Amino acid sequence: MYAETTRSIRVSVKPFYLEDQSSPAENHYVWAYHVRIENQGQETVQLRRRHWRITDGLGRVQEVRGPGVVGEQPVLAPGATYEYTSGTPLSTPSGIMVGSYEMETPQGESFAVAIPAFSLDSPHQSIRLN
Repeated sequence: MYAETTRSIRVSVKPFYLEDQSSPAENHYVWAYHVRIENQGQETVQLRRRHWRITDGLGRVQEVRGPGVVGEQPVLAPGATYEYTSGTPLSTPSGIMVGSYEMETPQGESFAVAIPAFSLDSPHQSIRLN
């Protein structure tokens, strides 16, 4: 489990390799990752946008930006939690993901919340990144 807190918003991520969706012989490796976002602060926030930086085992970087997560822009009141699962494929047996969420307060103030860097490791990689 990887976790980071920014401005009382705690983001935890647990990646897991999907052997049944991967095909190492074809250089196709797939991971899912479960994200838990907890509002530990005193103000309501809404997740407006996401930004991911995905780096494969050869150092190639893919940037993903877009509105919300899994088609939603959840509102988190103080004490609320939002969880979702998503995934990513790579052409190498390992990689790293890191990113941020853009949150917005009811007053219209936007701020970035860090998503901790986490390793994408498969059993087909002889050396673990983390």
